[in-house]
Amino acid sequence: MIRVFNDDDIFDMTRIWNDAVLENNSIPQTETMSEQEAMHFFSDQYTAVYEENGKIAGLYILHPNNIGHCGHIANATYVVDKKMRGRHIGEQLVNDCLVQAKELGYSILQFNAVVCENVHAVHLYERLGFVNLGRIPGGYRNKEGDHDIYVMYQVL
Repeated sequence: MIRVFNDDDIFDMTRIWNDAVLENNSIPQTETMSEQEAMHFFSDQYTAVYEENGKIAGLYILHPNNIGHCGHIANATYVVDKKMRGRHIGEQLVNDCLVQAKELGYSILQFNAVVCENVHAVHLYERLGFVNLGRIPGGYRNKEGDHDIYVMYQVL
């Protein structure tokens, strides 16, 4: 089940998000969050969770990519509990996000920084109809060095 998050979810959400930050290969953030910081972060944007058997297995955030004349373009980030990967939870999160973005009045969903080496995400997005606009060399930096990123979008 995918639904809007509630206060009871914040412990698992924070753990899953922080695990992705510490993996250091797909999330823009470089610092983990406390539960209080996470509550503020997730409350400031549309946030949905994937719940299975009473446990949070993944989540996504959805927010404007920019303001004003570009405010009709959304941006999103997805994370899946590392113990639950390989079960198509990410695909379900992306599909739900596409529906929610359209319902919230966005006309485009754009990803600014899909790490090229994250082949599972790249293939998923392409399979779901996202257009790859191109590669930005060295657009993602982590302790291992610079990595190329793709900018991808889909018209809703």
